[in-house]
Amino acid sequence: MPYSADPHLLIIDDDERIRTLLKGFLQRHGFLVTAARDAAHARSLLSGLEFNLIVMDVMMPGEDGLSLTRDLRKTIATPILLLTARGETRDRIEGLEAGADDYLPKPFEPKELLLRINAILRRVPQDAETGPKFLSLGPLKYDQDRGELWDGESPVKLTATEVQLMKIFASHAGEVVSRTALIEELGRERSANEDGSGGDRAVDVQITRLRRKIERDPREPRYLQTVRGLGYMLAPD
Repeated sequence: MPYSADPHLLIIDDDERIRTLLKGFLQRHGFLVTAARDAAHARSLLSGLEFNLIVMDVMMPGEDGLSLTRDLRKTIATPILLLTARGETRDRIEGLEAGADDYLPKPFEPKELLLRINAILRRVPQDAETGPKFLSLGPLKYDQDRGELWDGESPVKLTATEVQLMKIFASHAGEVVSRTALIEELGRERSANEDGSGGDRAVDVQITRLRRKIERDPREPRYLQTVRGLGYMLAPD
């Protein structure tokens, strides 16, 4: 499945261990996943991104999951799956009345969570296809529809060439793009040198500059990888 077709999930839980475990598990099953530590963090993410489904813990410090669900329902129709240690009938009813689409008591088997998520997404296939398409690059999000790179709520300023490079790589996410293909798609003229090394070097310079904006350590790139002897590859989360 291409990266751009993967449903984008928002996980909201104040327990870092649970966030990490759920994110890893769901990513291994083909989802794009963004995690929020509390309601305020979730609101910040939701103000700049759209998701296909929200998985939210009820018992959080500060604003709890029920309150956040009620408030979100005033403005968005994104499906919400609530997680909670309280599994009594009245608690489930309260969650559904708040606007949740489903309710899963803790502790639960990850496979059951996966089945419930897929069941919800099957009920709203239109939503899963019409939302903006994002690629996750660690803390950064790349909006494929607008060609914009975001760090939380802040746009990352890109040069015209970097914008074009991101569009090329995003359209071939997970695939190797050769230097020659990059030169051709950027509309550059190859060097008059017989081996065209001048053009290759120009692309390498642009790649180095782009890495400074998307990598935590540009010298050890995680997302914009060099595939020795072949070219470069964008590898989103």
